[in-house]
This record gives sequence, structure tokens and C-alpha cells, in this order.
Amino acid sequence: MDGVTVIEHPLVRHKLTIMRKKETSTAGFRRLLREISTLLCYEVTRDLEMTMETIDTPLETIQAPVLEGKKLVFASILRAGNGLLEGMLELVPSARVSHIGVYRDHDTLEAVEYYFKAPESLDARLIIVVDPMLATGNSSIAAVEKLKERGAKNIRFLCLLAAPEGIKNFREAHPDVHIYTAAIDSHLNEKGYIVPGLGDAGDRMYGTK
Repeated sequence: MDGVTVIEHPLVRHKLTIMRKKETSTAGFRRLLREISTLLCYEVTRDLEMTMETIDTPLETIQAPVLEGKKLVFASILRAGNGLLEGMLELVPSARVSHIGVYRDHDTLEAVEYYFKAPESLDARLIIVVDPMLATGNSSIAAVEKLKERGAKNIRFLCLLAAPEGIKNFREAHPDVHIYTAAIDSHLNEKGYIVPGLGDAGDRMYGTK
């Protein structure tokens, strides 16, 4: 699928299967989400630009590779996005963090914004937007629009599960933003949930169902 990368690492697929099981506990779901997010972060950042720096090892002075440019930004779509954020920050602890509050109106399925906070110089940073589910795409589309309004130009979107409908809507709205996901599921049901999916990621992560 154009503009979409499915991360099919065996550990990602295995952990995702356990997360899908309805009997997986809140604690287990939260732990697995943190673990899988680290693996997904590894894949979405594998082509970051590098530059060379002069360093002293205990034996000699060498030229060694380091990340180039300003620090990354992980933009979490509240609240479920924070589940992915935790594991990603373990891998890239120097990353800046943006929080974007949008929720889906259960009647209209449209995104409603209630919070936005981001670091400076978004135009000079790679922004990785994170949300476990790309269902209708409305919340993700709105979040990326807010980032672009603040100057962001280099954006990627990372999710755990995606529905074909959500991918279509997102790509139509933001064809310049590449999607990374662990799996593309069958479809959305009449309530806008991904099928077969794993339920509501936020409820399962925080035990609020």
C-alpha cells in the first residue's frame, strides 16, 4: 500500500497477538504496549540522518557517527498515544514531546480538539506522531493539521493497528505523511472500531472500560 510501511518483525507480531486477546490483563496490556512501542520506534527511526563527530575513546581519537540536526519530537495523541510514548522515550530519551488532545465524538465520529502543546522550532525537527489506533483517521488527521499549522514539515505517523478506511482518509488528507503500523486489519464496524482489532486501546491500557 502506497505510503504505508507494515512492521512485520516476529517479536512485534507475537506481542500484538497477546495484546489482542481479551483475557490479557490491564497490567499485561500496558507492559506489552511499552515493549512493542520500543520495537516500532526502532523501525520508524532506522533512516535518521547522521553526521560525524570527533571523539576520544580510551585508545585513540576517531570520527564517529551521531544523529544530525535538532532533537526528534514524539507527538502523542492523548490519551492512548502516551502508551506508545513511554517505550519510545526509553529508546530515545533526548526526544522532545508534544501532547495533542483530540477525542472522537461517538455520534459524529469527528475529532474534537481540547489541548495542544509542542516544543519550538517544529519546522526544523522530525515529528513522529503516535496513536495506537488508526480507525476513521479523524483524530490523527486533526493532530497532524495542528502540527502543520505550527510549522511542522517533516512528519511521520506511527500506530499499532490501522484500518483500510483510516489509511485511505489519512493519506487523502496528508499524502506527505508516511504511515508506519504493526498491522492492517480488515475493516471498521458500525461504531467505528477496528475489526478484529483489540478493543479500545486507552480503556485497556488504563482499565477504564
